[in-house]
Amino acid sequence: MKPHSAAELTTPLLQESAKRATAYLKSVNKRAVAPTLDALARLDQLDFALPTTPTDPTEVLATLDQIGSPATIASAGGRYYGFVTGGSLPAALAANWLAGAWDQNGAFSAMSPVAARIDSVALKWMLEVLGLPAMAGGGFVTGATMANFAGLAAARHFLLARVGWDVEAEGLFGAPPIRVIVGDEAHVSLLKALGLLGLGRNRVTRVPVDDQGRMMAEQIPPLDEMTIVCTQAGNVNSGAIDPHDAICSSARANGAWVHVDGAFGLWANASPLYQELATGVELADSWATDTHKWLNVPYDGGFVGCRYPEALQQAMSVNAAYLAVDGSREPCHYTPELSRRARAIDVWAALYSLGSEGLAEMIERTCAHARRFGDGLRAAGKEVLNDVVLNQVLVSFGTDTVTEKVVQALQDDGVCWCGQTVWQGRAAMRISVSSWATTEADVEASLAAMIRIADKVVA
Repeated sequence: MKPHSAAELTTPLLQESAKRATAYLKSVNKRAVAPTLDALARLDQLDFALPTTPTDPTEVLATLDQIGSPATIASAGGRYYGFVTGGSLPAALAANWLAGAWDQNGAFSAMSPVAARIDSVALKWMLEVLGLPAMAGGGFVTGATMANFAGLAAARHFLLARVGWDVEAEGLFGAPPIRVIVGDEAHVSLLKALGLLGLGRNRVTRVPVDDQGRMMAEQIPPLDEMTIVCTQAGNVNSGAIDPHDAICSSARANGAWVHVDGAFGLWANASPLYQELATGVELADSWATDTHKWLNVPYDGGFVGCRYPEALQQAMSVNAAYLAVDGSREPCHYTPELSRRARAIDVWAALYSLGSEGLAEMIERTCAHARRFGDGLRAAGKEVLNDVVLNQVLVSFGTDTVTEKVVQALQDDGVCWCGQTVWQGRAAMRISVSSWATTEADVEASLAAMIRIADKVVA
């Protein structure tokens, strides 16, 4: 019997997948944002003994859709405001599907010329829209955690190489010590990266922050050439951005390295209306951000940028006889991963589809939605705890217990989904408006649900 070609086997399945995915997206705004208890219970049906014989791929897809789709969080819709999660722009999602069909290893240009070239173009575009130095290097990683890891690895290499220590070859045993300075509101992903690098999550000097979570520049201790200062662009709760102008100026004068954890707040630089908040961020030495947050590409995606491309390359590069290269820029020499998904394709498609003006409009639109939430909740007598400067809103509904009950009741209600946090000692509900798909109607429906549920809980 003649073997089936890949196209003969795959084409009908992809068509079926597109049909099911389209149906899912059409229904995502008509269902509760959180899955029902029944949908969660049905997940047990996915846990069965591994079959000994092959299963028809159509049956596999049907099972995944019928049981998996109802149990998703509807973060692809417009009423999910949890965990600073973006949706997927149409062009980025479609490009992601095509790239999946290509199945390219994005490590080397010899493995995928198109992936390597798009990686270079997307790097150039990212530096442009984020307002970073055009001569900087960078790479596309899984998210801000790995971007922080890579940027801090470049910092570690740069500082130790300057005093004659090859950290990639010799490790940290006996190395000159590096001091790391962070703000009291440093994100856990940054601390995790420090732990992975051997710089220690607890061996940091903490600097007090103001009432919005911004590092107080005047309280940073004296800096020197063996210091890394880790700043924040976009506090995960308040959205506030550290005063980079003052911090970077002091660091540069004293030979210290500044690394910016800008998981979402770095995108303020893409908007003429908000770039003033990030003044001075371009003076830093390395930057980390997510692309699956405010750029709205499919999971997973992140970006690391470095003022000194050779420092990032030395920290990340690998070499072996079978990895012959032609001297061109090789994507994997700027990221932790060797074999890697060609995730720059998603970024390229998102930026291509939006353009710089469309990107700015998306940032500004979501910030306007956040302001509407803040204004509406204040008008209803609720306490907004932060200055709504970007896309983050923190609200208290009274005591910690009442606030916690409101958050739980809102999640159970299903109109929208917001998370719970603790902000400077108080329980709060966090509203993160990050999705391109959120509309004014979504905001008004969600705001009405928040007020209705809060009043009911308080009563």
